[in-house]
Amino acid sequence: MASIKALLISGAVPFLVVLASAGPVELARIPDEGIQPQVVVDSKGEAHLLFLKGNPQSADVYYARLDRSGQPASPVIRVNHFPGSAIAIGTIRGPQMALGKNDRVHVVWNGSNHAPPAPHKGPPLLYTRFDATGSKFEIEKDVITEAAGLDGGSSVAADPDGTVYVVWHAHQSGKAENEAGRAVFVARSNDEGAHFAKEKRADTQGAGVCGCCGLRAFASRGGFVSILYRQAVDIIRRDERWLVSRDGAKTFRSVLNHPWETGACPMSSASFAETGRYVLGAWESHDQIYFASLDRSSLNTTVPIAAPGASDKRKHPALAINQKGDVLLAWTEGTGWQKGGAVAWQVFDQNGQPTAEHGRKEGVPVWSLVAAYANPAGDFVILY
Repeated sequence: MASIKALLISGAVPFLVVLASAGPVELARIPDEGIQPQVVVDSKGEAHLLFLKGNPQSADVYYARLDRSGQPASPVIRVNHFPGSAIAIGTIRGPQMALGKNDRVHVVWNGSNHAPPAPHKGPPLLYTRFDATGSKFEIEKDVITEAAGLDGGSSVAADPDGTVYVVWHAHQSGKAENEAGRAVFVARSNDEGAHFAKEKRADTQGAGVCGCCGLRAFASRGGFVSILYRQAVDIIRRDERWLVSRDGAKTFRSVLNHPWETGACPMSSASFAETGRYVLGAWESHDQIYFASLDRSSLNTTVPIAAPGASDKRKHPALAINQKGDVLLAWTEGTGWQKGGAVAWQVFDQNGQPTAEHGRKEGVPVWSLVAAYANPAGDFVILY
């Protein structure tokens, strides 16, 4: 495989900062037979876990901190105050999490029929955060003001400056209520999620959004915001698009468009990870998993690299980077509507070359996906 350096669209920068051999990969099952894990690592190197449990139509969201092996290091607590207010059906509508100023935890999820009724048309988009004590979550609130018609999954991003972004796609006012009339919206908070401004469309040049696909947002200091989502240019063109803002989501620029012609919504998700000045993004296309690297200084991206080997309906990527610079790409295989499958993974070196660290294991439950992180020892942990 050609190295990442050779695959740069423009410019010549290293894929990662450090060249290192790959460390071990450990697998861990989610506590309490949970599903749809989300993991983020804080400034101290501690991992935070979010997952769903219960009826897929009316599930609950749970949170815990993790030890080095991926097991809970704190009591597992329920995030949602309204029982059954989350949804697991479709795999991509469950909760997402971000860490903001002082490692404060922020959470969003698509509301179920058991959530408090929304004042707008369609389900609510529920947001909560840790309270000032850091021991419990505040009562969830609906972030949507006008951009209703929530379908595919939402996302949350936060930065060390105290800015929080909630991102989703929905119908545009005055447009047809179909995929061509959908757009990506962002609601921004400048006070760590206490208040959100009215949502604004992220990209005025977009060409619709795939209705029941998820999206992913990422943010860092200085107003940098990154969004991966699936377009719906027409009934068969469902390209993955990467948007970037360097002014706190006021304006966005498209940095990558990965084409895919398919006649049905793939109900896909995406993932981000960062190291130094680089942001890595991963997504599904052609029943395969791809990832690429973005230089935040130049906004140049690498050509997308596919996970090695033949595809077995690969979905739901997860990215992680350890302190040595190794990259873990994990995904599911064989999962689908009301169908579980396997977790698979591959570790890459700084040149985008696959290492000997790879594997596959059955056991991903129905309506679930995988999450990954690197522990302080440099080992990767995959939760499924």
